[in-house]
Amino acid sequence: MQKRRMAHFRIERRYLREGRWPIAGIDEAGRGPLAGPVSVAAVILDPDNLPRGLDDSKALSESDRERLYEQIMKKALAVSVAMASAREIDRINIRQATLDAMSRAAKSLSLAPVHVLVDGKDVPKGLPCQGEAIVKGDATSFSIAAASIIAKVTRDRLMTRLAIRYPAYGFESHAGYGTKAHLAAIAEHGPCPYHRFTFSPLKPEEPTAAPKPDLFA
Repeated sequence: MQKRRMAHFRIERRYLREGRWPIAGIDEAGRGPLAGPVSVAAVILDPDNLPRGLDDSKALSESDRERLYEQIMKKALAVSVAMASAREIDRINIRQATLDAMSRAAKSLSLAPVHVLVDGKDVPKGLPCQGEAIVKGDATSFSIAAASIIAKVTRDRLMTRLAIRYPAYGFESHAGYGTKAHLAAIAEHGPCPYHRFTFSPLKPEEPTAAPKPDLFA
């Protein structure tokens, strides 16, 4: 069985040796759910005070994410979070809404980065500096891993608060993803204003065109 690669700080240290600093990592959480925003975080770590145990948020337990969230917020040089609402997602599509939020997160950092490492295949337009896309970056770069943790914990906490306002959907347990319980709640109660109406099965089905008569039958 192939061993999973662990995140590291080598990419950032290479740029640091070249005199290119600060370096920010950017990642998102919540592209796939049927409800709630997509959350994007940007993080600039302190090379001399890195949190211990950084890794892709998906590979961590909830308790480890919460612990690392507090460490990152305490030790990082700068942290920012940007959200793209369900309405924005419906208006311009999930990909563009995520990229726009990434740009906003980078611009909102209290310390201006000179280079940004972005998880995924796309470099957002409108960044305040050069950007570099890294596929599976949250499992490669400490800065991106830290951003993935901040984005995930921030969104999970938001969805837990949203569950108080809309208790019928169980957002606190599935964070808006399309679980059987969530789909059953939508079927029973209908969607709430925080659902994404361009996501199946909430997206209205396209009307089927009537077959044209065969004039030569």
